[in-house]
Amino acid sequence: MDKFDQAILSILQNDCTRPIAEIAYSVGLGSTACWRRVQKLEEQGMIRGRVALLDPAQLNVAVTVFAAIRTNQHNAQWLGRFHDLIATLPEVVECYRMAGDTDYMLRIVVPDIAGYDAVYKKLIQLSGITDMSSSFAMEQIKSTTQLPLSYTL
Repeated sequence: MDKFDQAILSILQNDCTRPIAEIAYSVGLGSTACWRRVQKLEEQGMIRGRVALLDPAQLNVAVTVFAAIRTNQHNAQWLGRFHDLIATLPEVVECYRMAGDTDYMLRIVVPDIAGYDAVYKKLIQLSGITDMSSSFAMEQIKSTTQLPLSYTL
């Protein structure tokens, strides 16, 4: 990773629809060299995909819930069932295995409390969940998909 790759990634994180020629001009490379670098970054897995960022409010999923889950099951079989269940729930947009008092943290998006209750009822059907605590976001202060690139050089 060099300063050109870093600059390319910075531009793509902000707007992945920019044409290669425009990116190349911005970073001081020729179009072919820039295209090759983008291809290499994709092959290396640094660029995992290109997506459109959607507006939750316009899609009627403006309620964000953070759910902390505790379990008394710490084995591969339960973990597999948990992963399978999470994969079936489109409302769960992020899921992390945690260190500390909470075993898993979920970010869930729904239209309203009733929508969350439906997700909650699906989650608690999985035996081994001993506690599920939920917090509703009142305001989103910051949300970005852009990763800091200053650690790459």
